[in-house]
Amino acid sequence: MSTHLESLPYRHVLTLPSEPSAVRISRQTAEQALTEWGISLRHPAVDPALLILGELVTNSVRHAAELSPQVTVIYAAGTDCLAFAVHDRHPYQPPLYGAVTGTGAGGLGTVMELTLGLGGTAVVRADADGRGKSIWITLPL
Repeated sequence: MSTHLESLPYRHVLTLPSEPSAVRISRQTAEQALTEWGISLRHPAVDPALLILGELVTNSVRHAAELSPQVTVIYAAGTDCLAFAVHDRHPYQPPLYGAVTGTGAGGLGTVMELTLGLGGTAVVRADADGRGKSIWITLPL
């Protein structure tokens, strides 16, 4: 699996208002991008990836919209890897791995169980100014 996201040949960026419709649009955009990139929607990693994406966008809409009127989704892929990030401008950085050990709650637990179950990775990256963050998910294809 590629570990350098910069080396992934396929990329797409989508910025949406932090509204409930962002969840549906981000998933539809992912499906379209994957199809254009030649990744089958029947690949075993795709359905869990779409669920993970939906949970992360939902979290941004529910918990960050007051401080972040927009949510940005970055999609990337290569021959052996699918990666995506959900970015908002809320400073809180959730403890992703705490969601697996029981100290987290709700959607992040699902995100982490699916990500780890597929052999993927998850990381929170703070914006340079500390006022926002991106949650990056990388999954093997």
